[in-house]
Amino acid sequence: MGSPDGTASFAASEVDTVTEFIDQLQVYEGAMYEISTKLEILDSEFQVHFSHDPIHHMERRLKSIDSIIEKMRRKNLPLTVQSMRDNLFDVAGIRVICNYRDDVYSVANYLSAQSDIQVLRVKDYILNPKQNGYRSLHVIYAVPVFLSSGAHYTPVEVQFRTIAMDYWASLEHALRYKTDLPDAKLNEHSQTLLDCARSLQNVETQMQSIHRDINGAPQGTQAPETSLHPQRIS
Repeated sequence: MGSPDGTASFAASEVDTVTEFIDQLQVYEGAMYEISTKLEILDSEFQVHFSHDPIHHMERRLKSIDSIIEKMRRKNLPLTVQSMRDNLFDVAGIRVICNYRDDVYSVANYLSAQSDIQVLRVKDYILNPKQNGYRSLHVIYAVPVFLSSGAHYTPVEVQFRTIAMDYWASLEHALRYKTDLPDAKLNEHSQTLLDCARSLQNVETQMQSIHRDINGAPQGTQAPETSLHPQRIS
């Protein structure tokens, strides 16, 4: 049930307490900033060793309580904090925009190799693009957030993509969700974007080859593997 302003509304009886949700969101936020810091350090290390910044920029976002409740309702999940922990892995999200495809895989793998990081799930839409042409590497990491009650492993969804993949995805999202074009025009633009995705992939491959010849930065071609024995999310 939505409120007059379009946001999700919910009765106090449907959730543990709003305070519990807010407290848990602070944990997710801590996990998000912890991974952000690790990524910034990796970027700086690449600059020192290879005179190359693999990360062009990063964007962070934390879901609001309203959007969390709305998603849980769509999935017919109990409206509890524990249900959120057990079923939602994208409450905290980071988008990492890299310069080259090598950078995407290198940064993702170096981050995954850190001893306190757990890799929960990997979806490689670069190797296997979506039907509409979307390309990106999605990795759900779990990182410990240290509270007075101990370490709480908390998931953060990180989307790695190149600059070209990002501006393509932004335009496709705007076309899909922010326009009221007639179906015929929407289909026409969708096909054009699919053609553009293929062209961009070819251009990126050629530019990647040149970059490899003139820069000694690590080459990455494979996505991270999931952790064998991940810590329980808490």
